[in-house]
Amino acid sequence: MPDAPEPSNAAQEFRAGLRDITPLSFGVAVYGLAFGLLAAGQGMGALATGLMGATVFAGSAQIVAVERLAAGSGAVLAVIAGLALNLRILLMTASLRRELSGRPLWQVVLGVHLTSDENWVLMHATRTKGWAAGYWYLVGGGVSLIAVWVAATALGAGFARALPDLGASGMDFAFAAAFILLLTSLWQGRRSLPPWIVSAGVAAGCVLVLPVDPSWGLIAGAVAGAGVAGLRRDG
Repeated sequence: MPDAPEPSNAAQEFRAGLRDITPLSFGVAVYGLAFGLLAAGQGMGALATGLMGATVFAGSAQIVAVERLAAGSGAVLAVIAGLALNLRILLMTASLRRELSGRPLWQVVLGVHLTSDENWVLMHATRTKGWAAGYWYLVGGGVSLIAVWVAATALGAGFARALPDLGASGMDFAFAAAFILLLTSLWQGRRSLPPWIVSAGVAAGCVLVLPVDPSWGLIAGAVAGAGVAGLRRDG
């Protein structure tokens, strides 16, 4: 695999990524606020929530991990559940071999960390239109998304502290609302159905049939869904 050529104008490509991702960043802000409310309900302050967003930067993983903690599943199961739900990120970053090949380690780590559903899809959509969109375009979009995500989650957690009771105010629906928003952002049409159906079926089967913590059903469903998605992509 040949090394990825350095863009003729990396700064221009970076700015294009920042600009083009803006409409999607508004959606990220909405469910970031919802996650902040959820995190505050588990005793996390604005600083801890913001740091979690900056280091993990995976909305679904953070939401599921905190929700599992709220359900009393324990820290280990919460982390495993969050990791399993984001196995799709492995498939996405594996597809970036051309963009990452030959780059310094810090650029590889930065690119992998900032890869998300939104900027990954946008990069490929921009290329389809015949416009330049490579590594720095991906990073530009990722910088915008992580800045918005960290700010929104921290703001949500800080705002929740001012509320007397999230349950009494109806804000305990924040997790469900955030996850619904996340799912709609991941929907890519009918090709998304097979892995989603398999994932839901395996998760429901484990919860209904096996005498295990529901977290294991979530983990099994995520692994099964990611496996189906990987096989379909290879095919």
